[in-house]
Amino acid sequence: MMRWQWCSFSELSAAEVYAVLAARSEVFVLEQNCVYRDMDGLDRQAEHLVAWDGAALAGYLRILGPGLKFQERSIGRVLTALRYRRTGLGRELMARALAQLDARYSGEPVRIGAQARLEAFYASFGFVRASDIYLEDAIPHIEMYRAPAKSLQRSS
Repeated sequence: MMRWQWCSFSELSAAEVYAVLAARSEVFVLEQNCVYRDMDGLDRQAEHLVAWDGAALAGYLRILGPGLKFQERSIGRVLTALRYRRTGLGRELMARALAQLDARYSGEPVRIGAQARLEAFYASFGFVRASDIYLEDAIPHIEMYRAPAKSLQRSS
């Protein structure tokens, strides 16, 4: 059974921080063959959502407050560990993050810098394309914007 942990950086143990950084390195550096500065100094200011399967990190993302990456609150470093892909875990990870954001920061929009190949995935959560394609670390990305939850409820 998956254990979900929503926490600040200081609430992560040393072993949990190591697991998070190792998973991010595995997915974003090794799998995607992309050398970039993962430890960007923002983790201490972020909120973290981690899916644990026992001691194994299955999924992860971080939430940054307004003004840290974008003017709006943002979600980033979204990953599902290889053995948990195609299980629906990534969808559950995003759904949990957005539900928490809607509950805690009702009325605030969210902006992400998404890999362009994942546009349809993020669109299924109410995000709309908000930029042309740009290269970030040699990978095509787009900005996507999700209106505040109250606006989403009115339009349904």
